Amino acid sequence: MASTDATEFQLSVLSPGGRDLEQYFDEPVAPGAPGHPPINLHAFAACTGGSFHRMTKNAIEEKRPILLLLRGNFRATERALTECQKEKRTVAVALKETGLHQIAEQLRDPRKLARFMRIVAQANGCVATTPEVAEIFRRARPERDTNSVAFVPTPYPLEDKQWNFVVPPNEQSGIFVGTREWDVPSRNHFAALLLAREICQNSGEPVTVFNLDGRKGEKLLGELNFPPGKLRIHDKSEPYPDYLREVARHKIVLQLDRSRVPGQVAGDALLCRTICVGGDGAIDRLAFPNFCGEGRTTAQLKTLALELLKNTAVRATAIVETQWRAAERMSFQAVRKQLAVFFERIEKGVIDPQPTLPIIPR
Repeated sequence: MASTDATEFQLSVLSPGGRDLEQYFDEPVAPGAPGHPPINLHAFAACTGGSFHRMTKNAIEEKRPILLLLRGNFRATERALTECQKEKRTVAVALKETGLHQIAEQLRDPRKLARFMRIVAQANGCVATTPEVAEIFRRARPERDTNSVAFVPTPYPLEDKQWNFVVPPNEQSGIFVGTREWDVPSRNHFAALLLAREICQNSGEPVTVFNLDGRKGEKLLGELNFPPGKLRIHDKSEPYPDYLREVARHKIVLQLDRSRVPGQVAGDALLCRTICVGGDGAIDRLAFPNFCGEGRTTAQLKTLALELLKNTAVRATAIVETQWRAAERMSFQAVRKQLAVFFERIEKGVIDPQPTLPIIPR
């Protein structure tokens, strides 16, 4: 890469042996188009006009810097790293699953941990989608080389009008529960539902939840005794654009997730031009610092949620502020620039300190 000009930078994302198909992002991807939406790790390819691969040889042939995903048991990742570096490609690695509970599950196996340590040490650098993962990478890297780690939030196509699912604030109604996993303790789905019920009782606003657990999930929801007619249940998965349209109809998205994930629930709220309350993902903390769960009690979150539900002007102002923060930190343009600067630095082997993206203070 000859220059830090972000407009010239393209990235190949490689998930060796993964299930996602090859995908090229030469043109913006419209909602509902074939292939993966330009979100999550695919978004690193999409924001740079790059490509997403499952075959190592195809990523190498692109002759671009490579973001290599640590996935599965890490065997395929280690082989891919060797092949890419043999062909003189600049390679940064990133964890595919980054919730703290997911990392703990992956690295409790001694063999996987050994592979992880080798891969992280040998790569040119590491890209972390949460500050917590960045700290893990820094401590796993050789001490002399810890500045080749960057925290870069997963980008969202906020500039693309096709991905603007806005509904005017005065046409929005109710609370959308952003979590759906009963069996992952850190998701706190049950607690989020109890909070949603209480807010519903105080505000009269209806609550929407997705139940993909069939009869078991239906029975669990039935035990919560929401006010009659106030709980709306979706029991089937929807295409991503339709899901976003559903989210956008709500005044707020509510969750109590404490998994320290990248924050797709909050990212979806950004595309929907609504407010996400209560999560602690990276995007929650960056885009929604005044409403996230970081350092707040459930009672405080309830107060914030009620104010947003009752006051259209307050909610409209909050939406403008969160969109501004997101444009500065995690729009396609912003993240493309971050990636261009970072990959040039690790390609040249520069190890001078480079500030990582900060969490916006409350």
